[in-house]
Amino acid sequence: MIPMKLVVSGPVGAGKTTFVQTLSETPVVSTEADASEDIGKATTTVAFDFGTLVLDGTELHLYGTPGQDRFDFMWDVLCEGALGLVLLVAGDRPQDFLHARHILEFITSRNPVPFVVGVTRQDLDDVWSPQDIASYFDLPSEQVIGLQATEPDSARQVLIHLLEAQLTPEPRLDPNSQLDPNSQLDPNSQLDKETA
Repeated sequence: MIPMKLVVSGPVGAGKTTFVQTLSETPVVSTEADASEDIGKATTTVAFDFGTLVLDGTELHLYGTPGQDRFDFMWDVLCEGALGLVLLVAGDRPQDFLHARHILEFITSRNPVPFVVGVTRQDLDDVWSPQDIASYFDLPSEQVIGLQATEPDSARQVLIHLLEAQLTPEPRLDPNSQLDPNSQLDPNSQLDKETA
């Protein structure tokens, strides 16, 4: 059986490396290097993270992408031939949402693959809910799922959700809902904050 290639992408600090490490049943190949600029953490992925697992009898190859725009050429390289994409967004970092949407639009415009959006850090108090993120991204609520990247069962649910989504037509971003790149997101304007 040919392994299924799945790509995990998102902004710096969204939980991509942790997600791949949590799920992989083999030692993860990682290309972490010291950050050359202030990105909020000491190291960053500069090429990809790679792990493997078997889910419901299907062998999966997981590729985690770099989060910085200067490595966007790797987004194209890693997504070529991919059967699905998981875009991770840290739910407590609304300042990264616009960049997350840019990554999603960049990848899906070149490699139209089924995708789901995973909202990490759902254990925190002040965090956007999957419903809020679905509204922000103009996506159906069923295409956005909350998770804890450090918990195997939670991370596996995201992959199951993605694999199930491949059986139905793939939702697209609304081309008429492009965000103004000069606009600033107000972290206090989240929807239904009381449910987050």
